[in-house]
Amino acid sequence: MAAALRAALCVAGAALSVYALHVEHEAARDPSYRAACDLGPSVSCTRVFSSRWGRGLGLVEPVLGGDSALNVPNGAIGLLFYLLQGLLGASRGRVAAATLLASSAVSALASLWLGAVLLFGLRDLCVVCLSTYGVNLALLGLNLRRWRGHKSKRH
Repeated sequence: MAAALRAALCVAGAALSVYALHVEHEAARDPSYRAACDLGPSVSCTRVFSSRWGRGLGLVEPVLGGDSALNVPNGAIGLLFYLLQGLLGASRGRVAAATLLASSAVSALASLWLGAVLLFGLRDLCVVCLSTYGVNLALLGLNLRRWRGHKSKRH
C-alpha cells in the first residue's frame, strides 16, 4: 500500500514539475503565452514560474547571481526530488529511510517558503504550486511513518 502511494505521489509530483518546466520554457519563448493553469490575473502559474522565485527557490539569484549554474528552475529541482523519492523508496534500510525523511523535510520547508512568497510576495495563487506542496507534505507524512517503523524495529 505505502509503495503504491509513494509511486503515485512521485509520478504526480514529477508530472507537475515537468508541466512547470514546460510553462516556464513557453513563457520565455513567447511572452504572450498563457498556461492552462492561468485562471485569472491573480491566479497565474505563468507569472509565478516566470518570476525570480521560479528559479533556485528565489534564493540563488540574490546570492550567486542569475547566471549561476545553481539557479535552475524549481521544476528541475522538483523533478530530481521526486526521482530520489521514487528510487530510494524502493530501498530498504535505515539509511534510505533517513535520507527520504531528511529530503522530504527540506522539500516541506521549501514548500512553506514558496507558499509564503506566493501569499505575501507575489500575491498570486498558483494551482500547480499548491498541488506540488500537497504532494510534498504527503511524502513527508509517508516518510515520517516509514522512519518511525524503522525506529520501532530497533527497540
